[in-house]
Amino acid sequence: MPTPWMIDELAHAGPEHLDEEFVAGFDRKQGYPDPAPDIDALRAHGIAEDATVVDLGAGTGRFALAAARAFARVVAVDISPAMTRVIGERAAAEGLTGLEPVRGGFLSYEHTGPPADAVHSRHALHQLPDFWKTVALRRIAALLRPGGVLRLTDLVYDFAPDEAEDVFADWLAGASTDPARGYTADDYAEHIRTEHSTYRWLLEPMLAATGFEIVDADYRGRLFGAYTCVRR
Repeated sequence: MPTPWMIDELAHAGPEHLDEEFVAGFDRKQGYPDPAPDIDALRAHGIAEDATVVDLGAGTGRFALAAARAFARVVAVDISPAMTRVIGERAAAEGLTGLEPVRGGFLSYEHTGPPADAVHSRHALHQLPDFWKTVALRRIAALLRPGGVLRLTDLVYDFAPDEAEDVFADWLAGASTDPARGYTADDYAEHIRTEHSTYRWLLEPMLAATGFEIVDADYRGRLFGAYTCVRR
Protein backbone atom coordinates (compact mmCIF):
# COMPACT_ATOMS: atom_id res chain seq x y z
CA MET A 1 0.00 0.00 0.00
CA PRO A 2 1.31 3.51 -0.76
CA THR A 3 2.25 5.64 2.24
CA PRO A 4 -0.06 8.69 2.25
CA TRP A 5 2.57 11.02 3.68
CA MET A 6 5.34 10.04 1.23
CA ILE A 7 6.82 12.91 -0.78
CA ASP A 8 7.29 13.11 -4.55
CA GLU A 9 10.97 12.38 -5.11
CA LEU A 10 10.99 13.90 -8.58
CA ALA A 11 9.77 17.21 -7.17
CA HIS A 12 12.77 17.28 -4.83
CA ALA A 13 15.23 16.08 -7.46
CA GLY A 14 14.23 18.99 -9.72
CA PRO A 15 12.50 19.13 -13.10
CA GLU A 16 15.84 19.59 -14.87
CA HIS A 17 16.38 15.85 -14.52
CA LEU A 18 13.69 15.32 -17.17
CA ASP A 19 15.32 17.78 -19.56
CA GLU A 20 17.25 16.06 -22.36
CA GLU A 21 19.54 19.08 -22.78
CA PHE A 22 20.39 19.07 -19.07
CA VAL A 23 21.26 15.38 -19.24
CA ALA A 24 23.38 15.90 -22.36
CA GLY A 25 25.51 18.52 -20.58
CA PHE A 26 25.56 16.83 -17.18
CA ASP A 27 29.00 15.22 -17.39
CA ARG A 28 30.64 18.41 -18.63
CA LYS A 29 28.96 20.47 -15.92
CA GLN A 30 29.98 17.96 -13.24
CA GLY A 31 33.60 18.06 -14.39
CA TYR A 32 33.87 14.32 -15.14
CA PRO A 33 34.52 13.18 -11.55
CA ASP A 34 36.92 10.26 -11.19
CA PRO A 35 35.15 7.19 -9.73
CA ALA A 36 38.43 5.44 -8.83
CA PRO A 37 38.67 6.74 -5.21
CA ASP A 38 35.15 5.47 -4.49
CA ILE A 39 35.87 2.05 -5.96
CA ASP A 40 39.16 1.92 -4.05
CA ALA A 41 37.31 2.78 -0.82
CA LEU A 42 34.87 -0.09 -1.38
CA ARG A 43 37.68 -2.54 -2.09
CA ALA A 44 39.60 -1.36 0.97
CA HIS A 45 36.63 -2.31 3.13
CA GLY A 46 36.19 -5.82 1.78
CA ILE A 47 33.99 -5.39 -1.29
CA ALA A 48 35.17 -8.13 -3.66
CA GLU A 49 34.76 -8.81 -7.37
CA ASP A 50 31.64 -10.94 -6.85
CA ALA A 51 29.81 -8.11 -5.04
CA THR A 52 26.46 -6.50 -5.71
CA VAL A 53 26.71 -2.70 -5.67
CA VAL A 54 23.77 -0.26 -5.81
CA ASP A 55 24.42 3.26 -7.10
CA LEU A 56 21.68 5.63 -5.90
CA GLY A 57 21.40 8.85 -7.90
CA ALA A 58 23.54 7.36 -10.65
CA GLY A 59 23.31 10.29 -13.07
CA THR A 60 24.85 9.38 -16.42
CA GLY A 61 26.68 6.43 -14.86
CA ARG A 62 30.26 7.57 -14.37
CA PHE A 63 30.56 5.55 -11.17
CA ALA A 64 28.19 2.75 -12.22
CA LEU A 65 30.02 2.03 -15.48
CA ALA A 66 33.40 1.93 -13.72
CA ALA A 67 31.94 -0.22 -10.93
CA ALA A 68 30.50 -2.66 -13.48
CA ARG A 69 34.04 -3.30 -14.67
CA ALA A 70 35.09 -4.10 -11.10
CA PHE A 71 32.11 -5.89 -9.52
CA ALA A 72 29.73 -8.65 -10.60
CA ARG A 73 26.40 -6.82 -10.35
CA VAL A 74 25.78 -3.07 -10.36
CA VAL A 75 22.30 -1.55 -10.12
CA ALA A 76 22.30 2.06 -11.36
CA VAL A 77 19.28 3.85 -9.87
CA ASP A 78 18.17 7.31 -10.94
CA ILE A 79 14.89 9.20 -10.82
CA SER A 80 15.42 10.45 -14.38
CA PRO A 81 14.38 8.21 -17.28
CA ALA A 82 16.77 10.18 -19.50
CA MET A 83 19.66 9.33 -17.18
CA THR A 84 18.83 5.62 -16.99
CA ARG A 85 18.50 5.51 -20.78
CA VAL A 86 21.99 7.00 -21.18
CA ILE A 87 23.41 4.48 -18.70
CA GLY A 88 21.81 1.59 -20.56
CA GLU A 89 23.16 2.80 -23.89
CA ARG A 90 26.68 3.23 -22.51
CA ALA A 91 26.61 -0.17 -20.80
CA ALA A 92 25.46 -1.86 -24.01
CA ALA A 93 28.19 -0.12 -26.01
CA GLU A 94 30.79 -1.54 -23.61
CA GLY A 95 29.17 -4.96 -23.31
CA LEU A 96 28.68 -4.56 -19.56
CA THR A 97 26.02 -7.21 -18.95
CA GLY A 98 26.22 -6.90 -15.15
CA LEU A 99 24.93 -3.31 -15.12
CA GLU A 100 21.19 -2.80 -14.55
CA PRO A 101 19.71 0.72 -14.99
CA VAL A 102 16.59 1.18 -12.83
CA ARG A 103 14.35 4.23 -12.58
CA GLY A 104 13.83 5.04 -8.91
CA GLY A 105 15.15 7.01 -5.99
CA PHE A 106 16.12 6.84 -2.34
CA LEU A 107 12.49 6.47 -1.28
CA SER A 108 11.16 4.30 -4.09
CA TYR A 109 13.87 1.87 -5.20
CA GLU A 110 12.96 -1.71 -4.35
CA HIS A 111 15.97 -4.00 -4.25
CA THR A 112 15.69 -7.52 -5.65
CA GLY A 113 17.91 -10.51 -5.10
CA PRO A 114 20.35 -11.02 -2.21
CA PRO A 115 21.19 -8.01 -0.03
CA ALA A 116 23.66 -5.58 -1.57
CA ASP A 117 27.28 -5.62 -0.48
CA ALA A 118 27.70 -1.88 -1.05
CA VAL A 119 25.76 1.27 -1.83
CA HIS A 120 27.27 4.32 -3.50
CA SER A 121 25.71 7.77 -3.75
CA ARG A 122 27.30 10.97 -5.01
CA HIS A 123 25.74 14.44 -4.74
CA ALA A 124 22.17 13.19 -4.53
CA LEU A 125 21.13 12.89 -0.88
CA HIS A 126 21.01 16.70 -0.56
CA GLN A 127 17.89 16.67 -2.74
CA LEU A 128 15.95 15.46 0.32
CA PRO A 129 15.10 17.49 3.45
CA ASP A 130 16.65 16.19 6.67
CA PHE A 131 13.73 14.06 7.86
CA TRP A 132 13.66 12.36 4.46
CA LYS A 133 17.41 11.87 4.54
CA THR A 134 16.89 9.64 7.58
CA VAL A 135 14.15 7.71 5.78
CA ALA A 136 16.51 7.25 2.84
CA LEU A 137 19.40 6.15 5.07
CA ARG A 138 17.18 3.61 6.85
CA ARG A 139 16.16 2.20 3.47
CA ILE A 140 19.81 1.98 2.42
CA ALA A 141 20.68 0.12 5.62
CA ALA A 142 17.81 -2.29 4.98
CA LEU A 143 19.03 -3.24 1.51
CA LEU A 144 22.64 -3.78 2.66
CA ARG A 145 23.92 -6.97 4.26
CA PRO A 146 25.38 -6.65 7.78
CA GLY A 147 28.90 -5.34 7.32
CA GLY A 148 27.97 -3.85 3.95
CA VAL A 149 29.53 -0.54 2.95
CA LEU A 150 27.95 2.83 2.19
CA ARG A 151 30.13 5.23 0.23
CA LEU A 152 28.44 8.63 0.43
CA THR A 153 29.73 11.84 -1.14
CA ASP A 154 27.71 15.02 -0.96
CA LEU A 155 27.67 18.75 -0.52
CA VAL A 156 27.67 19.00 3.29
CA TYR A 157 28.29 22.11 5.39
CA ASP A 158 31.35 21.65 7.62
CA PHE A 159 31.17 24.95 9.49
CA ALA A 160 29.35 26.68 12.31
CA PRO A 161 26.14 28.62 11.52
CA ASP A 162 27.78 31.98 12.10
CA GLU A 163 30.43 31.19 9.47
CA ALA A 164 27.94 30.57 6.65
CA GLU A 165 28.12 34.00 5.05
CA ASP A 166 31.93 33.96 4.75
CA VAL A 167 32.11 30.34 3.54
CA PHE A 168 29.43 30.92 0.92
CA ALA A 169 31.08 34.14 -0.26
CA ASP A 170 34.35 32.28 -0.86
CA TRP A 171 32.50 29.45 -2.60
CA LEU A 172 30.67 31.75 -4.99
CA ALA A 173 33.85 33.71 -5.71
CA GLY A 174 35.53 30.52 -6.98
CA ALA A 175 32.66 29.44 -9.27
CA SER A 176 32.92 28.96 -13.01
CA THR A 177 32.13 31.92 -15.24
CA ASP A 178 31.00 29.63 -18.08
CA PRO A 179 27.71 27.79 -17.38
CA ALA A 180 28.48 25.29 -20.15
CA ARG A 181 31.70 24.19 -18.47
CA GLY A 182 30.93 24.25 -14.76
CA TYR A 183 28.74 25.50 -11.96
CA THR A 184 28.42 29.27 -11.78
CA ALA A 185 27.88 31.54 -8.77
CA ASP A 186 24.20 31.63 -9.70
CA ASP A 187 24.10 27.82 -9.67
CA TYR A 188 25.69 27.72 -6.22
CA ALA A 189 23.32 30.37 -4.88
CA GLU A 190 20.36 28.43 -6.26
CA HIS A 191 21.62 25.29 -4.53
CA ILE A 192 21.80 27.10 -1.19
CA ARG A 193 18.30 28.54 -1.62
CA THR A 194 16.43 25.55 -3.01
CA GLU A 195 18.23 22.31 -2.15
CA HIS A 196 18.73 20.64 1.19
CA SER A 197 22.41 20.33 2.03
CA THR A 198 22.77 19.90 5.75
CA TYR A 199 25.44 20.46 8.37
CA ARG A 200 28.06 17.82 9.10
CA TRP A 201 27.06 17.92 12.75
CA LEU A 202 23.54 16.91 11.72
CA LEU A 203 24.40 14.35 9.04
CA GLU A 204 26.77 12.29 11.15
CA PRO A 205 24.20 11.60 13.92
CA MET A 206 21.71 10.69 11.17
CA LEU A 207 24.13 8.06 9.90
CA ALA A 208 24.65 6.68 13.41
CA ALA A 209 20.92 6.64 14.17
CA THR A 210 20.11 4.71 10.99
CA GLY A 211 22.55 1.88 11.61
CA PHE A 212 25.90 3.01 10.22
CA GLU A 213 29.37 3.29 11.70
CA ILE A 214 31.47 6.01 10.07
CA VAL A 215 34.91 4.55 9.37
CA ASP A 216 36.26 7.43 7.29
CA ALA A 217 35.23 11.03 6.57
CA ASP A 218 37.15 13.37 4.30
CA TYR A 219 36.19 17.01 3.66
CA ARG A 220 37.22 19.41 0.92
CA GLY A 221 36.71 23.15 1.19
CA ARG A 222 34.35 22.83 4.17
CA LEU A 223 31.60 22.01 1.68
CA PHE A 224 32.16 18.55 0.22
CA GLY A 225 32.22 15.44 2.38
CA ALA A 226 33.11 11.87 1.40
CA TYR A 227 32.08 9.16 3.87
CA THR A 228 32.80 5.47 4.09
CA CYS A 229 30.36 3.80 6.47
CA VAL A 230 29.74 0.20 7.51
CA ARG A 231 26.27 -1.13 8.28
CA ARG A 232 26.16 -2.49 11.82
